[in-house]
Amino acid sequence: MRTYLLLLLCATLYGSNFIFGSLLLQEFPAMHLSAYRLAVSSVFLIGYLILSRRMIRLTSRDIIYLIPVALIGMLLHQVSFFTGLQTIDATTASLILSLSPIFTALLARLFLKESFTLRMVVGSLVALIGVFFVVSQGRGLHVSLTTGMGIMFICMLAFSGSTILMRKLTEKMDVLGATAYSTLLGCMLVFPVAAWREPHEQSTLSLGWWVLLIGSALLIQGLCAIIWNNQIRKVGAAKASVFLNLQPFVVMLLGYFMLGTPVTFTQVGGSILVPIK
Repeated sequence: MRTYLLLLLCATLYGSNFIFGSLLLQEFPAMHLSAYRLAVSSVFLIGYLILSRRMIRLTSRDIIYLIPVALIGMLLHQVSFFTGLQTIDATTASLILSLSPIFTALLARLFLKESFTLRMVVGSLVALIGVFFVVSQGRGLHVSLTTGMGIMFICMLAFSGSTILMRKLTEKMDVLGATAYSTLLGCMLVFPVAAWREPHEQSTLSLGWWVLLIGSALLIQGLCAIIWNNQIRKVGAAKASVFLNLQPFVVMLLGYFMLGTPVTFTQVGGSILVPIK
């Protein structure tokens, strides 16, 4: 029960990330926002490793496993997440990312030999219909895809792939160490990309925006990442990812009250179909 409650907490916090991300993008450029949050998370995680005396010497084998986790789970996922949020609303973005349990389960079946039941197949098809319903905006087969939707779909695939890679990595490394080192390596990869894509951006913002950035990074990308990766080891990647279906409800609720984002019947209908797995 404790494991499922922790996964529920993580899913709720991950859902709030869409709202915090949308707010921060009003003041920070996307690439720099990704870099800053990864930097904060890296300092927190490495600092925790040092204080808890759990620092380990990385072997060449460890680094080989860490590189794809950092490339896919940090660089690709973080950059695509904030870039996508620039062009679509948080609710639609969360519904697209709610497809991640389907793809995580498929990848877990292929690479981790986890079970994929008939119920999961049927539920996955229903969830796909739910997301299609939202994306098409009730116009049947006439789907109006946007660049932002495509970017968020890439973000979803990156998250699913990184979940499988992290599950494999934590078979050989401590969860905290794997999370900390992959975040640090991801930070080192994102900063050059941010400097190249947005070379003239300057951040002269009020203290409040920096507090929001640092606080959300510590809570969602720092603490939440440790909890999530630790629980994956206990229940498996496929089962853990199912809790991500809670995200659209969190995003719709917070988006309505914090951003004033209207909630449509199409979005409600799609979000009801997505969790059925």
